[in-house]
Amino acid sequence: MPLPYEIVIGWRYTRAGRAARRNGFISFISAVSMLGIALGVAALIIVLSVMNGFQKEVRDRMLGVLAHVELLSADGAALADWQALAARVQQHPRVRASAPFIAEQGLLARGQDMKGVLVRGVDPALEPGVTALGADLAGSALAQLQPGAFGVVLGAALARQLGVGVGDAVTLIVPGGQVSPAGVVPRLRQLAVVGLFDSGHYEYDATLALVHLQDAQRLFRVEGPTGLRVRLDDLHAARAVAIELQAALDAAGSGVVVRDWTRANRTWFAAVQLEKRMMFIILTLIVAVAAFNLVSTLVMTVTDKRADIAILRTLGASPASVMAIFVVQGAVVGVVGTLAGLALGLGVALHIDTLVPALERLLGVAFLPQDIYLISRMPSDPQAGDVVPIALMALALAFAATLYPSWRASRVDPAEALRHE
Repeated sequence: MPLPYEIVIGWRYTRAGRAARRNGFISFISAVSMLGIALGVAALIIVLSVMNGFQKEVRDRMLGVLAHVELLSADGAALADWQALAARVQQHPRVRASAPFIAEQGLLARGQDMKGVLVRGVDPALEPGVTALGADLAGSALAQLQPGAFGVVLGAALARQLGVGVGDAVTLIVPGGQVSPAGVVPRLRQLAVVGLFDSGHYEYDATLALVHLQDAQRLFRVEGPTGLRVRLDDLHAARAVAIELQAALDAAGSGVVVRDWTRANRTWFAAVQLEKRMMFIILTLIVAVAAFNLVSTLVMTVTDKRADIAILRTLGASPASVMAIFVVQGAVVGVVGTLAGLALGLGVALHIDTLVPALERLLGVAFLPQDIYLISRMPSDPQAGDVVPIALMALALAFAATLYPSWRASRVDPAEALRHE
């Protein structure tokens, strides 16, 4: 079937510069508008994909160290009966494993160097079941943590800052001094470094120290674990499971506070979501500017084609048909620009893990210093929930930009237009 003449003429006007030199400038403006839409769409896809990848990468590395759900004593003291609590928690169908822990602040010293650390007392037999880090260290560093030996496993970044390695000794200074004839003096304990770990998350690699659970009890003078770490079958169900566990434990009057991983890092995730929304709004303005360049393109085309419009009207074309011709011209620019932007954006987003390292080597710079951005490589995670709205938004803006010039074209008076020809 032949195409409607509105589509044929609209496509011909889009390619006007190829057929007639006098219309070359109009065609150039159309190409600029098309390129602007493509670059805006590509920029939106790349930026949002990188932000999604960054969020996913940091989340996964956080959960390599953190548990999905933590149960803590409300008063900060040791749990009354952590075995019974663990047995009760594991009755939930989504719970896969649990392990006791103690978490306290301290200072690690080596010579003149001193660093604030989070000292976590863990059970080497149960810890591999609740975190990826524990599973990675199960047969190596965690096996070296023996009760009463006062060994410690340090993050790789923390060990570098202190200048220590496996076999070296560090001094742990714990809160709460002890009374002596000379007054209150800090409590010190020498620990032997028995292993190192690298979780890929700089914040934990630079601040976390693991000791045996029984050693932590003696160091911090607590009678037992102060919390329980829980792993679920689905990390995204953590909030719902935490609410269910909290309700069940409150009904039993256990005095335990349940906290899931999303609440433990609420500020960070909220900041990422806010940045993502703001970047979407800012980059949408780029697409909007490019789309509304179509207004000037179509206005010039309408002015140039007044005689053609008058002839079409005298041949019986309706104002709606004339309007459709210029809508088609603008729509072609919008569709081609959007498709080109989708191809460019997805191409870069899907191969950013090879493009960015090559660019870093070429320029001799590091775009993501690990001590600032938590991770050292550029992640990317294109999601249909971002790509589809971007494409629809670009098409809608391009279509909206065609309405006014097309309406003006439909209002051209044939007699007035032909009088000056």
